[in-house]
Amino acid sequence: MTQSQVDILISGGGVAGLTAAALFGKAGFSVICVDPAPPVTERDSKGADLRSTAFLQPARALLEQAGLWQRLAPYAADLQIMRIVDAGGAQPEPRITKEFDAADISDAPFGWNLPNWLLRREMVAHLDQLPNVEFCPGVGTTSLFTREAEARIGLSDGRRVRCRLVIAADGRNSFIREQAGVPVKTTRYGQKALAFAVTHPIPHEDVSTEIHRTGGPFTLVPLPDYEGRPSSAVVWMEDGPEAVRLRDLPKAAFEDAMNTRSCLLFGPLTLASQRTLWPIISQLAERMYAERVALVAEAAHVVPPIGAQGLNMSLADMRELLDLAVASPRDLGSRDMLEAYHKRRHLEVSARVRGIDILNRASQVHAQPLRDMRALGLNAIYSLAPVRKTLMQMGLGVR
Repeated sequence: MTQSQVDILISGGGVAGLTAAALFGKAGFSVICVDPAPPVTERDSKGADLRSTAFLQPARALLEQAGLWQRLAPYAADLQIMRIVDAGGAQPEPRITKEFDAADISDAPFGWNLPNWLLRREMVAHLDQLPNVEFCPGVGTTSLFTREAEARIGLSDGRRVRCRLVIAADGRNSFIREQAGVPVKTTRYGQKALAFAVTHPIPHEDVSTEIHRTGGPFTLVPLPDYEGRPSSAVVWMEDGPEAVRLRDLPKAAFEDAMNTRSCLLFGPLTLASQRTLWPIISQLAERMYAERVALVAEAAHVVPPIGAQGLNMSLADMRELLDLAVASPRDLGSRDMLEAYHKRRHLEVSARVRGIDILNRASQVHAQPLRDMRALGLNAIYSLAPVRKTLMQMGLGVR
């Protein structure tokens, strides 16, 4: 049995965990990042994560601080306009279309969109260049023991690691959170999300489009061109049984269904990837820390994929945690540091989880009168310029 000693162990090698490893490594801390599943870094490989991540404006500075932005920028698609379409009438066609333009509040786009499989590829390559960061794909955490001065973690490769701080970035079913005894509240909607990529004849022109009818939004988010054609990432939320049925349709029948659901806003969509299926829940940890443990990302909070909030909330977690660590390195992982982290984040996270829960329930409605009320609400919000501007700033996380 071998033993290692580092400042920080990060459990979880998804986009959030890899970002945390880059941030804390760049700040000079020694880091080990582990994940039991090696990252899939090719678009068409089995198990590839075909979802995409929209990094909103505040995230860019953090990615630059981590040394990641210069690697990611060449692949990023701008998100200049957020378009919301209500297609909740008797027929599946647009009846209300409203656009929120980043130019109304900023000189920059709302954000930048990248496919998750590509993020993993570029982030892993970046970590290889950081001498104080060790990334261990295929290695998981098997035990957690903490005391006031340090944490001790068992790994599946037989190693034992001693560290001052454990960052739990190991997802909604977090092993570290469970071992640390932090309760969570979970809300299930009976929904699933289909994630895939498409090409289309009409350019997206940096417009992210969210189409509401029933079951949940159908969202097209800009991607760079694919094989010479405009391309978008799609997240299609539906009631669970319907989502499974759609996933299992033959390609031609699936394309017919998604073209009906997309209202042909970009012309006929052509499926350009595998289809993957993800469960939709909301989840909130009772607190965002335990002894020598900080919970971040989906270990702390899970929201439906609406408004690009999920990972951007996670990056806000890391920003606060990093600020506290850099301000007082000797206190890394101390109770005072972790309580301060919880106080800075938990109230805002709780409010966003509740807000997105309301939006998701509104997007699910089937009854025509409720769909009509949703359309009236969209009209009312858009017609009030100060409210519209405030909502855009809140969505970005601008204070």
